[in-house]
Amino acid sequence: MTEKKSAFSKDMPFVQHLLELRDRLLKMILAIMVILLILMPFASDLFTLLAGPLQELMPEGTKMIAIDVASSFFIPFKLALVLSIFLAMPVILYHLWAFVAPGLYKNEKSLISPLLISSTLLFYLGMTFAYFVVFPLIFGFMLNMTPDGVEMTTDIGRYLDFVLKLLFAFGIAFEVPVATILLVRMDIVSPEQLAEKRPHIIVGAFVIGMLMTPPDMISQTLLAVPIWLLFEIGLFLSRIAKKKKMISTEDEVDAEIYRIEDDKKK
Repeated sequence: MTEKKSAFSKDMPFVQHLLELRDRLLKMILAIMVILLILMPFASDLFTLLAGPLQELMPEGTKMIAIDVASSFFIPFKLALVLSIFLAMPVILYHLWAFVAPGLYKNEKSLISPLLISSTLLFYLGMTFAYFVVFPLIFGFMLNMTPDGVEMTTDIGRYLDFVLKLLFAFGIAFEVPVATILLVRMDIVSPEQLAEKRPHIIVGAFVIGMLMTPPDMISQTLLAVPIWLLFEIGLFLSRIAKKKKMISTEDEVDAEIYRIEDDKKK
């Protein structure tokens, strides 16, 4: 078996590793800044788009408010910055992968690439699900629960913090299949053990939904149910991945035995 190179092997001095890390961090920051410069002229339009699910449900003539003097500038800027980080995620993940790749086995490298791609797509899918499905249901529920005689006027800063929290929560929640496959591939747990823990995982999904969403049953359920379903998908895929790993291991063993026998004949 080829010796596994350490991330800090003798082939490359420690200082050189730090320089490489610095260069990759600078490239990540540069990617974020470039995207931010592109988004800045559209910051106000982006906030209007983000506020759409709430404003479409609010009574006609009702507007959002800005409590602080500088909120009308800083809140759209904050949104543009966060979106820049989200959109630069493929670049960030690529440079993180490129930094650690020299210290990985060949089979580990082949595993990381699809996992990085799938985790990025799942993160974006989670945010899309939150925007188009969860937001209209949550805001509709909140508006219906508003007492008579009370006008709901939302501060743009608090609204942004609220929706970013939900977007991030759903983005992370949709990473469950990737986490499940990794746990199985690293032999930390088996698919059979995960299947036995299914009742605990379902309860845990609702606990996570309770902690990461507003205190209403709709948003908690909309987060918990996808976590559970995505766990089932990850469990199914992990079983397939384990079978492929076993077949690959058997082929490697057979090839090694054949090589040893061939050497003996020579």
